[in-house]
Amino acid sequence: MERTERIEEEIKKIAGRLIDQELKDPRLTGIISVTKVYVSRDLKYCKIFVSMLGTVDEKEAMDALKSSAGFVRREIGNNIRMHSTPEVKFEMDDSMAYGEKIQGIINSLDIKPIEDDESADESDF
Repeated sequence: MERTERIEEEIKKIAGRLIDQELKDPRLTGIISVTKVYVSRDLKYCKIFVSMLGTVDEKEAMDALKSSAGFVRREIGNNIRMHSTPEVKFEMDDSMAYGEKIQGIINSLDIKPIEDDESADESDF
């Protein structure tokens, strides 16, 4: 595993723990999960992607996370030995919402399932 990948995994653990246990902002409601972390090659920048379930207002929650970026950066610096701690930026991970949208489209299609027909031969395919 490459050094940046190890650092990304550590940051993911630290950020997840901080969001779950230490950030007390009332705008952070529902379940907020850290889905992935990207660190630049020079280790100066870090994007933390989050997913939200049951959050009343995603924009408010993102504002709360962005305002806590300095605290998260300090905690990362306290927990990982690095020459300099990367600047933290939070981003919304919309892959789950995108997946739900695609699933809804698939479900809305009127496609009948293929029946298991023993009389079908290879020429039917």
